[in-house]
Parts: sequence; structure tokens; C-alpha cells
Amino acid sequence: MSLIEKTVEKITPLDTAAMNQAQTRQNNLTKPQGSLGALEELSIKIAGITGKEQPKIESKTIITMAGDHGVTEAGVSAYPKEVTPQMVFNFLHGGAGINVLARHVGASVVIVDMGVACDLPDDLRLVNHKIGFGTKNMACGPAMTRKQAIQSVEAGIYVLEEAVKKGLDIVGTGDMGIGNTTASATITATVTGISPFEATGRGTGIDSESFERKVKVVENALSLNNPDGSDGLDVLSKVGGFEIGGIAGVIIGAAANKIPVVIDGYISGAAALIAGLIAPRCKDYLIASHLSVERGHKAVLDHLKLKPILDLDLRLGEGTGAALAISIAEAACKILSEMATFEEASVTEKSA
Repeated sequence: MSLIEKTVEKITPLDTAAMNQAQTRQNNLTKPQGSLGALEELSIKIAGITGKEQPKIESKTIITMAGDHGVTEAGVSAYPKEVTPQMVFNFLHGGAGINVLARHVGASVVIVDMGVACDLPDDLRLVNHKIGFGTKNMACGPAMTRKQAIQSVEAGIYVLEEAVKKGLDIVGTGDMGIGNTTASATITATVTGISPFEATGRGTGIDSESFERKVKVVENALSLNNPDGSDGLDVLSKVGGFEIGGIAGVIIGAAANKIPVVIDGYISGAAALIAGLIAPRCKDYLIASHLSVERGHKAVLDHLKLKPILDLDLRLGEGTGAALAISIAEAACKILSEMATFEEASVTEKSA
């Protein structure tokens, strides 16, 4: 069996016994039942994911995958591809948005080179799983080979497993790659069935002319490559990105290890679509951090049957939304485990 097959085989359904126990405890905490709304639902879901009645979130990690996209040659981004390695250096030096928010919530950040289109200097803070120097231009043919698609997913599994060895209670996914909203739009249109126009947003802030060009690129990539919407690896190889495959691997690996995985915005959502095709059970382990400004993201979350925790008009990527939502997940678990029950607090319960 391949690494992907072995990992997928390890994914089990959520632990209903733990969820029932968590629900019972929630019902007996010193509050009206259901009064903490989504926090209660989230804590119960995390109990089911971890198999623990009172899960604790202490070790938090954001895994940010970086990779370039050949489709930038088609003029779909407001920024040149040189920004990808520049931002990787910014991540490594702690100056990016994800670094600030990760510090704020007490999470570590793992930066992975999945396919930046240049040689990056050796740096102990950078994990190197480079599949290639960016993908090929999907407007002219497949973005990568199927072998490379498999390699990218396996790399994500490896990165997750290494994080587990160091201690991991929850993981957030992040991305960096100029052109990756175009790949995400194409994946979304393929898997959810919405039109390229509905799936495509303005990414880094392109003007109307560039937006129209971007929609055409997505349409042409779909027509030319004809990705099979039932085969995650085919979709990834035809119209995906190395960092998107890496995030899909992180998701699958997290599910296999019973670790809740908080997905960031549109790119992580597209990766979740890929992961869900490869390993359908992994969808139960997903927590949607926020609703992105990228308009195709809602279709992604609807397809995955996920309700976002936050709606803050975010569209940065990097894992920023995931970091913020991890703090909410931690709060939800603390309510479940640290809040007193009526009996413990000697508080009179509501009369029947």
C-alpha cells in the first residue's frame, strides 16, 4: 500500500461515545442549555475528533505551505511570482501576518517549501519538500504529473507526522503562492459544479480587465485539461498546486491521527475538496475558520457542509484565519472542561 492509502485507512468515524459524554457535560454546566451556541457544538465536535470527553488544546501549530503557479504567466495576479519567495523569507523572520497572529494565540508556525520557483537558501526554520520549481501553466496543459500530485500529498502527510512527534493537539493550514486563487477557483468549479465565473474572485486585488482574463483562464483550463471531479489526484494534477496538495496531505494526516484541522480560506478550502475526494472521512475532522471574501469559498464550505466560525472579510491566506479560529476552538474546549457543573457549584438547576 502507498503512504496515502495507509493513511486513509487509519481514518475512523468520529467517536460518538465521547461526543455523547461531552454533550451530557455541556447540558449540566452552570448555564442554560445551548446558551453558548456554536462554542458548545465546537467542543462536542472536537471531543468526537479526539475521542476525549474533555479535550485540551495546548500544542497548536499552523502549517503554511508555499508554492508557485505557472498560470501566473497568463496575467491572473496583481503581484509577480517573485513575491512568493520574498514572503517565505518574511515568514521565516517572523514579520508576516501569520507570525503575528500565531504569536497572539500561542501557536508555532511551520513553513514548507512545496514548490517555490527558485532555490531558497538552507535555513533550519524552513522545511524543504520542493516538488518542482512551480507548477506548469494549467492554461496550456496539466499543472503537474499524477506522480507529482501524489508526492505533494505525501509530503503534507510527512509534515503532519513530524508535527505529531513534537506534540500536537490542533493544526491550522495556511498557504503562500502567487496565482493560487486561480488554481483554487478551477478546483472549486470542478468539484462543486459552480461556474468558473462564480468560482473566481479578485485574489490579490486585480482590476476588472484582469478579472475577466482570470475567468477565461479558468474556463480554458477546465476545457483543455478536463479534470475528473470524482478523482482528487486527477483534479490536483490537472489544475492544482504543489502547496494545495501539501495542505490536502496535512488534512488527511491530521484525520488519521485524530487531530482537529482548522482550515484557512479559499486555498485551504480547495485543498479540503481534494482531501475529501481522496479520503471522504477526513471531512468530519475539518473546522472552517472563516468565510473568505473570495466568493467561491462559500460554495466550498457548503459542499463540505461546514459552517465558518468567523466572518471578518479576510482574504490574506497564510493561515491567518485559522490562527484566529484556533483560539476560539481552545476557548470552546476550556468551557467544556473548566466550567463547573450545577452539582459541582452547588447551583440550583432549572426546574422541570
